[in-house]
Amino acid sequence: MKEWLKISCILCLFGFLREVRPSESFITEFLLGPWRNITQDEVNRQVYPVGTYSYLAQLVVVFLMTDFLRYKPLIIACGVTGCVVWSMLLWTSSLEALKVLEFFYGTYMATEVAYYTYIYAKVDKKYYPRVTSHTRAAMFLGKLVAGTSAQVLIILKVMNYRDLNYITFATQIAATLWALFLPKVKNSLYFHHHDYLDGQCSTESRNHDTIDAGDAKSQSQVNEGLMPLKATSLLWLHFYNAYTNVKVLQWSLWYAMGLCGYLQVISYIQVLWKDIKPDSSIAWNGAVDATLTALSAIFALGAGYMHTGLLKPHILVLAVLSSLKGGAILLCCRSDNIFLSYVGFVVFGALYAFTITVASAEVARHLEEDSFGLVFGINTLLALIFQTIITVVVISDTGFALTVKGQYTVYAFYFIIIGVVYFLCALWNLLIVKSIRDNINLSS
Repeated sequence: MKEWLKISCILCLFGFLREVRPSESFITEFLLGPWRNITQDEVNRQVYPVGTYSYLAQLVVVFLMTDFLRYKPLIIACGVTGCVVWSMLLWTSSLEALKVLEFFYGTYMATEVAYYTYIYAKVDKKYYPRVTSHTRAAMFLGKLVAGTSAQVLIILKVMNYRDLNYITFATQIAATLWALFLPKVKNSLYFHHHDYLDGQCSTESRNHDTIDAGDAKSQSQVNEGLMPLKATSLLWLHFYNAYTNVKVLQWSLWYAMGLCGYLQVISYIQVLWKDIKPDSSIAWNGAVDATLTALSAIFALGAGYMHTGLLKPHILVLAVLSSLKGGAILLCCRSDNIFLSYVGFVVFGALYAFTITVASAEVARHLEEDSFGLVFGINTLLALIFQTIITVVVISDTGFALTVKGQYTVYAFYFIIIGVVYFLCALWNLLIVKSIRDNINLSS
């Protein structure tokens, strides 16, 4: 087996194991069940928002630590925090413990960046498209297995909602142990950039005979100082080159706003379903998650064809699909039929999978290849900032403290407004192009 494929397979097994979390499909059902003495309002306003704030607070630090520590330690940390989260779900019961748990869940989500970026530091650039598809496919497969198994186990009454956490706890342990077998990374993008290392080695080689033992420590301190300086300069260069590109800016802005809305919708959807049908004997959340995962994989694959033939991406696509997503969320929250709400959620998720894939590809297409991780990290940070603002304004007691259906109505119009704004932008671009063409025709 070729080395790049071997590394990809090892990483993908970690990604698969990490995503096999059958308990997540029924987490709200579990929290509001007989195992804990908390209310739906407490889950909605006091527990879940902590995860959002924690994720935002840790993302920048984790991103820099991922590069500085060269990926593998953060992948292991991702697995360890997963073990912490699900052990606390199983063996604690207080509201305060849930808030602490949500802090660690923020760490768990933030360290996911190491999984996505590790592979690019270990394989040649010509294999990037293949390994990207491998890592995404592994996660989709893990989610599909999780949703399907969870629903089957609940329907057959083999396990209850609490018991599903044992499976998730076991998979997180397995993922952590498997991460130990990942090969170490010698070079990273910023703090351990290969150009810097090559230059440092050359300098040390030339000066080997002129530096005595007493100066070795001083030389090492100088090199360590140069490393952060070079990292900072390279970070700024990549940031400036990326966000002064209009194409990168407009697609990145949608990426951030789209991701923000998606995270907010999926974070509280089980609370909405519990509100629609509070006395459900069997929830079908696992089947819904499995269906959504399968459709998302298909739609993401279909998005790849947007870059071929006549199906070239345009911001008008974002305008139309954003509005459709808003309509799907309205169906989700305004219907009293739980199955129509399921359908609305699946349609929303599938459309999001399509548009986020298109947006990601468009951002990447206009970037210097070495700045992928930085730009997508910044876009994610913006998404979390937007999500935090929405959480404070819409959900928290210091804001409007809307009911769960009111919250989802806001999310629906959030996407509809995004669609209208991007439609106006597309129209403006078309008018500018037409004006330029008219001027060219007149001058000729």
